[in-house]
Amino acid sequence: MKRISLTAWILLALVAGVAFGAAFPGPAKELGILGTVFLRLIKSIIAPLLFATLVVGIAGTGNVKTMGRIGGKAILYFEIVTTIALFVGLGAANLVQPGLGVDLSKSTAPNVDKAASGLAQILEHTFPTSVIDAMARGDVLQIVVFTFLFGTACAAIGTKARPMIEFCESLAQVMFKFTGYVMLFAPIGVFGAMAATIGEHGLGVLYNLGKLVLTLYAAEAFFVIVVFGSVIAITRIPLRRFIHYVREPYLIAFSTASSEAALPRALENMEKFGVPKHIVSFVLPTGYSFNLDGSTLYLSLAAMFVAQAAGVHLPLGTQIIMMLTLMLTSKGVAGVPRASLVILAGTLGSFNLPIAGIAVILGVDTLMDMARTSVNLLGNCLATAVVARWEGVVLPAEGLEPVEVEQVVA
Repeated sequence: MKRISLTAWILLALVAGVAFGAAFPGPAKELGILGTVFLRLIKSIIAPLLFATLVVGIAGTGNVKTMGRIGGKAILYFEIVTTIALFVGLGAANLVQPGLGVDLSKSTAPNVDKAASGLAQILEHTFPTSVIDAMARGDVLQIVVFTFLFGTACAAIGTKARPMIEFCESLAQVMFKFTGYVMLFAPIGVFGAMAATIGEHGLGVLYNLGKLVLTLYAAEAFFVIVVFGSVIAITRIPLRRFIHYVREPYLIAFSTASSEAALPRALENMEKFGVPKHIVSFVLPTGYSFNLDGSTLYLSLAAMFVAQAAGVHLPLGTQIIMMLTLMLTSKGVAGVPRASLVILAGTLGSFNLPIAGIAVILGVDTLMDMARTSVNLLGNCLATAVVARWEGVVLPAEGLEPVEVEQVVA
């Protein structure tokens, strides 16, 4: 008998939690502790995971001297596209406002406006007096600033920093495994969170969750068609051949909600598409850390959803600061199951927004994870083609295949 996947268990837990909350609202409210435990475990991952992955990313692949011209072009492209993704999500959240009607105000007393009331306060808060204190408080922005400087210093001193980089690589792998263990608890956390949410807020909250999911899918579709479509047109990438070669890894990423599951086939197919091996082997894995288009779009939408649900008005300046924070903190977490939940939890805490909002989102996170993961994969495949064209590579025209190495040898 085939084993039931974690995604299937989460979906089953979602349905069971809704049914239990609707049938037994009183006892269901007490099950919120299950979701709380899961969220606390997620929060415990934030500091060590961010530190380890960002140091490895900056010291290993973020050194312009070693990346050379290709790396510089790739990083520039990544930052432009992910920034656009953040603002697409921000625009969708402000246009549709899916969080209105979900009452989270009882769970916390957020004070976002005071936390970001002036430029001087924002700048002062950005730089930590102690990274240990920042990690203890879960202040993601301060952790990121310290880690960027630390990683740059490691890259600057070269081989002498190798023991530290190896330590961070080992720490990152340990945290990946740790996250996998935490995610085994996800179905129980989802059941408790959804049961408590339905028990306290009633079935009406499902309207808002459905609205959030539909808003995300519509925003992701807009991003793919308009933004990716414009990139393809500008760089003159053969559209039909590109679709043909990304179709299979895209479906793998969508069905498994895992970018890593689709990576081997994506590497193989983009080489078949005509992108040189040295570009594919560098740009595609690097994009898994620096070019998470679907996830960054989701993060901006989800953060605004929680703010709207909590009844917190975020001024435009605060929204932009939050987007910049998300742009930094979304880097370097590829391969972590439900990595966006980790980043979202840290960002909400940094801006004094109720982390209880994640408990509301948690039940439908699997459905949203499928969309954002597949767009991440699609964006990274496109990035390899864009960098190849930027390097002057002539990609095969529609209907033509690149010459295989075996054919040349024969």
